[in-house]
Amino acid sequence: MSRTVSPQSPSPEPAYERWAYSFHLPHSPRSVRVARLALRAVLDGHGMTELADTAVLLTSEMVTNSYRYAPDGPTRVRVRGLAESRLRVSVWDSNPVIPTPFDQPPSSCAHGTVAARAAEAATEETHGRGLLLVQLCADDWGGYAYGQHPSGTGSTGKFLWYELAHRCGPYGIAA
Repeated sequence: MSRTVSPQSPSPEPAYERWAYSFHLPHSPRSVRVARLALRAVLDGHGMTELADTAVLLTSEMVTNSYRYAPDGPTRVRVRGLAESRLRVSVWDSNPVIPTPFDQPPSSCAHGTVAARAAEAATEETHGRGLLLVQLCADDWGGYAYGQHPSGTGSTGKFLWYELAHRCGPYGIAA
């Protein structure tokens, strides 16, 4: 019997590969370096090297905060390709406190507020600029509580996340 194969209708999904990676990191200062190396390897492997420097910087800041402010547990990093040129990185830790302004949607934070925080951070302080870097460099960012059960059972904590997108130059599409 002979079979005929007809062309399939175009898929509504874009023709990019969907992917996600998770890293479970122990509570150790070395985990920050491991997260940077693993993230760079993932982005290089998926052809997203143009986002690597910014993503590594922002992830390093978020994992460092996790190490500093959630001393009783590990850190988890999740990296996902959202679109052909868009990336989301989420960092989970066991501390349920979502730092300001990650407890609000990015659209609710006026650019002037971020600029004012940047000016304030330009003082002689040696810490406290990590999440400000995320706000200034990411295309989108936020945070949400995880697993807070009224009964007190189950794991708790928070996710802080950011997204980056590759931007073509004015002639990038025509090239």
